[in-house]
Amino acid sequence: MAQPALDPPEPLALASAPVPEYGTGSLADLLPTLAAHLGVPGCTVAVPELAPADRNCVFLIDGLGWEQLRAHPEQAPYLTALLGSSRGGTGRPLTAGYPATTATSLASVGTGLVPGAHGLPGYTVRNPETGELMNQLRWNPWTQPHVWQPYPTIFQRAAKAGVHTAQVSAPAFATTPLTKVALSGGTFHGRLSGEERMDLAAEQLAAGDRSLVYTYYSEVDGNGHRYGVDSDAWRGQLVYVDGLVQRLAEQLPPRSALYVTADHGMIDIPFDELHRIDFDEDWELRAGVALLGGEGRARHVYAVPGAAGDVRAVWREVLGDRFWVAGRDEAIAAGWFGPQIDERVYGRLGDVIAAARDDVLITASEREPNESAMVGNHGSMTPLEQLVPLLEVRT
Repeated sequence: MAQPALDPPEPLALASAPVPEYGTGSLADLLPTLAAHLGVPGCTVAVPELAPADRNCVFLIDGLGWEQLRAHPEQAPYLTALLGSSRGGTGRPLTAGYPATTATSLASVGTGLVPGAHGLPGYTVRNPETGELMNQLRWNPWTQPHVWQPYPTIFQRAAKAGVHTAQVSAPAFATTPLTKVALSGGTFHGRLSGEERMDLAAEQLAAGDRSLVYTYYSEVDGNGHRYGVDSDAWRGQLVYVDGLVQRLAEQLPPRSALYVTADHGMIDIPFDELHRIDFDEDWELRAGVALLGGEGRARHVYAVPGAAGDVRAVWREVLGDRFWVAGRDEAIAAGWFGPQIDERVYGRLGDVIAAARDDVLITASEREPNESAMVGNHGSMTPLEQLVPLLEVRT
């Protein structure tokens, strides 16, 4: 793509951003590694310390960051034991990918591709075809799923290769566009309770000589957003999900490996003007901006024609060292979205991209009232948001 850089980059400022470990230790590397061990064509081993297993289950706990887990050993004794490999597995962090948000991470998990390739590079991004912001979690406004994300999932490739493949999740996710483009392949099994999902995931693992099963739980993230990761409600969810993991682990059939991971971590942001900058009330940040995308800690900023350089300069000046602020081409060159940027994805990225490096949030009280009211937030490249667990139990 012959896209000109906006201005000469500031490499020292951007070099401090801890870019995700694409290709060696990111969420996008997990399923390709498991599928390669199962003999799925075209998949390669990117996480070499994961030994082959005939039956593989990935349990993704939405919002359970590595740092949050390590900080709560009393609420999660089973998971904490896995951190130290005392149950015959391994425990290490993976990086979520940028931005560290659910739609992006689930697409990375399911396709084995980096955000710049699968094309879900944020919570909301501009659709270059329409000029509208598109919410990639809620899929609003409607966009043809397989035009937006045309690559096959690892599950589809595994099923084609004869691997028994299944997803076990909430019934509401059975036909969502995000499921179609990120997690489809094999059979979907909807169950309401966490316990039912664990039991069925174990059954699905045993249903094939070679199996790849995915299961999911969302309410650790939900309570983190509503009440914060420093709340009793969040800790209660951690206690509950710790029991779910143990329940599933104790039912694993022979020759199985269970991998517990997450899509992102989380950070609580205080409700004051120092920590929450309201875009809708800040005339400097609004100047020259046509659309504000992303989320509070990972913003895509779309400038009016000809204003991208000025917007970048103003955002850098106003935000100082509290955010990494890059032009689109700078962020691409720095590897924020991975080593591969598809042409169809280029225009979805902001002209200016702002990633929080401090405990700060860019809210939009009028445009995004619900999101602006969240206690717990995520999206950026700090360890609290980026690092997610990769915990293993084997039989």
